[in-house]
Amino acid sequence: MNKVNESDTPGEFILLGFTDRPWLALPLFVVFLISYILTIFGNLGIILVSRVDPKLHTPMYFFLTNLSFLDLCYTTSIVPQMLINICSIRKVISYGGCVAQLFIFLALGSTECLLLAVMSFDRFVAICRPLHYSVIMHQRLCIQLAAASWISGFCNSVLQSTLTLEMPLCGNKEVDHFFCEVPALLKLSCVDTTVNEAELFFFCVPFLLIPLTLILISYGFIAQAVLRIKSAEGRRKAFGICGSHLIVVLLFYGTAIYMYMQPPSPASKDRGKMVSLFYGIITPMLNPLIYTLRNKDVKGAFKRLVVRIFLIMKL
Repeated sequence: MNKVNESDTPGEFILLGFTDRPWLALPLFVVFLISYILTIFGNLGIILVSRVDPKLHTPMYFFLTNLSFLDLCYTTSIVPQMLINICSIRKVISYGGCVAQLFIFLALGSTECLLLAVMSFDRFVAICRPLHYSVIMHQRLCIQLAAASWISGFCNSVLQSTLTLEMPLCGNKEVDHFFCEVPALLKLSCVDTTVNEAELFFFCVPFLLIPLTLILISYGFIAQAVLRIKSAEGRRKAFGICGSHLIVVLLFYGTAIYMYMQPPSPASKDRGKMVSLFYGIITPMLNPLIYTLRNKDVKGAFKRLVVRIFLIMKL
């Protein structure tokens, strides 16, 4: 198998994307570029304001900073190459570039699956155990939970990337996708991929289904606790904070489960491309908007930061 792989490894891959629809090139380029710019500035803004505003030095914003940094790396691993290919006649990526893109995108995606579950646990403790929140969510535990998410995500990527790249290609190098992703690369193989698809499904269970189940259970308890709050303002604030997280969860897990846990179907290949773009580009762009527009603490911190910058510039 190794000999076949070594002799069969292509020097580069051709990323087809929507080359059969050339009229989509300009609209896609504009959408990808605007989304990427908003992602960069939005997530950098959250990281900055979370670090400089003392009122946001809490576990919730520690995890949010991790999520923003992750989303920055997540989109940067695919969007620049996509923009270059849209503008190029030869829409190619080197074998090494494809391997790096596959590994990084999968590692960060897996990490985000676990990090969102950790964030839901933080909200569960904050709302259902408010008197013990500072004791339970101490700094050491927060760092351990974040580190466990990152390490687990990268370990999962090593396993899945290795299994995918070991498949013989037999000269196939046209990837029917915008970037190098496991489902698209499996379709290049010239042998039966049933075992690999079963392995992919197996690895998705602890990174997609189990975290999503735990999140939904957490929010079931959170909803009960919020409904018991007598103050209407308190209920509104709790629903606002948790609602923003729940929106992110539904956007991310829904599209990821559709892409990675459904049986492969030729009829749905174009739909799969659009879905992968949604959780790879659109969701990271929406995260800062959701957390700022629906969160008074972040909006207040942004206002204080703007005032501080204005005063510094005025001096």
